[in-house]
Amino acid sequence: MKFGKVEHPETIDFTLPKDHIETAGVLANTIGNQPLSISVGCAKWNRQDLKNFYPRGTKDELVYYSSQFNSIELNATFYRIFPGEQYEKWYDKTPEGFKFFPKISRDISHLRRLNEASLPIVDRYLEVTSNLKEKLGTIFLQMHDNFGPKNWDRVVRFVEYWPKEFPLAMEFRHTDWFNDEKVSQELYHLLQENNIANIVVDTAGRRDMLHMRLTNNEAFVRYVGANHVTDYDRLDDWIEKLDSWKNQGLRNLHFFVHQNMELESPLLSAQFIAKLNKKWKTNLQIPKTLQDSTGKLF
Repeated sequence: MKFGKVEHPETIDFTLPKDHIETAGVLANTIGNQPLSISVGCAKWNRQDLKNFYPRGTKDELVYYSSQFNSIELNATFYRIFPGEQYEKWYDKTPEGFKFFPKISRDISHLRRLNEASLPIVDRYLEVTSNLKEKLGTIFLQMHDNFGPKNWDRVVRFVEYWPKEFPLAMEFRHTDWFNDEKVSQELYHLLQENNIANIVVDTAGRRDMLHMRLTNNEAFVRYVGANHVTDYDRLDDWIEKLDSWKNQGLRNLHFFVHQNMELESPLLSAQFIAKLNKKWKTNLQIPKTLQDSTGKLF
């Protein structure tokens, strides 16, 4: 994930900003005693990208990956709409409780840019994606960084068209979505009124995407490491931020780790899980290949 990459990450202030003033109100509206849902993982299971993660002799990467993590941010679906049979195979290869968080096809987001002609593609995308059944997590839409507020009508039409039975998260990258207060308020309220998660992106070169504005009871966080020693320290800040949100009512955490070069994404994810288990007294599995016989992470 090269978006937001910088040449000298040691010069970046990685301090997490304060919450948006309306985030507390969103979390306070949690209804009932919902169970805590936590999904942590990487963006892909490709062996070439996740070098040294797979034991020698691994025959099926997804089978092994899903035995170690409880979820995957499925970026492959951005590049093509797979046939329904492929989703069925992914479903069958993964254990009970595993979740896929697929990215919406670029045909919809980047090529047709949410125009009217993209809507039939939405139907086709959802038809095959639904084959993941109960293993389907939140689907997410990522817009190009040149898709600005002048396209507001397209965003509204897409949101109104989207079937509400499919959980949705949206990521906007054009700076004016965040830097123009009137625009950002309209966007956040649209998402909130339609129960759509507002994705938070933590990447070195785009600190404005740390808007800290939740629009429903879901923290969908895309954490981008910079292949730098600071990647691990930054996780501590996220543990404290998420603990604060949990104390305010957060019940859904979906945290996915990227790097500019994906060599250490599994290790970063495992470190995050270990820290979260300690803080929240949870029992999420830590990948076996990333710990020694005593359970200590390498």
